[in-house]
Amino acid sequence: WLFYIGIVSIVGFISSAFKPSEALNQKRSYVSEKEEMLYQFPSQNPSDYFQQSLPFLGKHFIGFKEAIAIRESQGQYRLVNSLGYMGKYQFGTDALRFFGIKSNAAFLNSPELQEKAFVALIKFNKYKLQDIIEEYRGKTIDGVHVTESGILAAAHLGGAGSVRKFLESNGKKKCKDGYGTTV
Repeated sequence: WLFYIGIVSIVGFISSAFKPSEALNQKRSYVSEKEEMLYQFPSQNPSDYFQQSLPFLGKHFIGFKEAIAIRESQGQYRLVNSLGYMGKYQFGTDALRFFGIKSNAAFLNSPELQEKAFVALIKFNKYKLQDIIEEYRGKTIDGVHVTESGILAAAHLGGAGSVRKFLESNGKKKCKDGYGTTV
């Protein structure tokens, strides 16, 4: 019994070191099954945001993900742009096929599938660019402070190869998307 009590004590002691010093406000992000979730963002009217208590998403993955979504489609799941990119994160048909999604209509009508595809793309790009992230994180290239999230956002825009070219050329090779936005 002393052995098992010792193991439980050690695990308890070690795991207590990983608790935050201040409790997080769980009410802000918790929604019970009985509550209805209503979204009315983004809006073009600034007065719609007056005195809203929006959570700060900051340096969390959800903040990164939603920033990309706002930039790409203003968070609209069913948007298809003039170049044929679709969904909240503006995926092309080739990217969808790469991740095994064969139906564009099913993709557009499934927010869950779009979220899963985005996470899969970020994981893929992070794996493909892990050496670049380690080498260039924290440096300034062509006046741009390089961060991991910036590399991943640029890879979402122009592909991992474009980001690699830009960084390895010290900013001389500027790759652009179909609308002229550089990585």
